Amino acid sequence: MDVFPDFGGVGGAADLRAIVGALLMFVLIVAVLMLIVCAIVWAIASSSGNYQAATKARTGLFVALGAAALAGAGVAWVNFLLGVGEQL
Repeated sequence: MDVFPDFGGVGGAADLRAIVGALLMFVLIVAVLMLIVCAIVWAIASSSGNYQAATKARTGLFVALGAAALAGAGVAWVNFLLGVGEQL
């Protein structure tokens, strides 16, 4: 099952494909970097007994995980909207 959007029904499809691909890459790179940073901060803060920093790092980790999941789901959402747009 292909999860990449079908840009055949849209004018300027090459530009839209480049924009979506660049945004998706940017979001996923930032989300992965934030996952790494927050996991390291969470581990260090927990081991040193700083529970406030550990809680904030854990929240940041979950937010970064959610952002990565939403970025991945955004491709499916764009594909769905393009399919609906072709039927209108």
